Amino acid sequence: MAPQPTNGAVQKDAKAFNFPSPPKYDTLEEEREGRKARLALAFRIFGQLGFDEGVAGHLTYRDPILRDHFWVNPFGINFRAMQASDLLLIAPDGSIKMGGKPDLQYYNQAAFAIHHAIHTARPDIDAACHSHSVYGKTFSTLGRNIEYTTQDSCALYGLVGLYENFGGVVLSDDEGHHIADTLGSDKACLILQNHGILSAGQTIEGAVMRFIALERHCQVMLMADAAAGARGTKPIEIEAQEAEFTHRQTGTETAAWFQATPYFRQAERESKGDHLL
Repeated sequence: MAPQPTNGAVQKDAKAFNFPSPPKYDTLEEEREGRKARLALAFRIFGQLGFDEGVAGHLTYRDPILRDHFWVNPFGINFRAMQASDLLLIAPDGSIKMGGKPDLQYYNQAAFAIHHAIHTARPDIDAACHSHSVYGKTFSTLGRNIEYTTQDSCALYGLVGLYENFGGVVLSDDEGHHIADTLGSDKACLILQNHGILSAGQTIEGAVMRFIALERHCQVMLMADAAAGARGTKPIEIEAQEAEFTHRQTGTETAAWFQATPYFRQAERESKGDHLL
């Protein structure tokens, strides 16, 4: 049973964090190039954190000019070597509109099935991330949703859904639509049963931060369940009122974007401009 709100207000005199806002672009053309650069950095961050596995995994960012198109990685590029020029612009019919190197004009069909459905169903979402990270993949085998047991997990409070199905590699439009339907109109993350995890956001930074937060909380839950089980107890859940209060401070789109900035700054520093090529 989900924890119930406690009596009384939580920290009535609390002051909210004053996060800065994402930067604005002067033109849509500049925004397109900016989004490609940030997406290339996002892949490098995933690679640095060990979220890659072979050719699996895909991150997408909606194109600001052609709003029903999105940018995605081609097959066969190491995440830590991703460049803006590697990225492919995918049209609503799955064709490659532009971008990419001449010898890498192909991409993961599962990326289209999942991300096209999400970007179509959720015009408020501009970015989505899915990869076969170890702890998310492990937790997904349990067929359960997360519980909110740490302060950090409260950033995801109310945002995580559970897709209780595994139909094999996602290659059909129907399967992609089922995943998008589970995401619904108010979720930003999914546990994909027997598959892994997925995150989304208004910015690629926000989607990346939510993926990191969910992956790490899956790790925390696996460890906490094992430790508590050894003692015949269960991890203590945070009560709903406290979880919602914490979410309002740390779980907004702006908060998710800002919390990702240290990862992006470090990746940009280590890239030395290579991601822009």
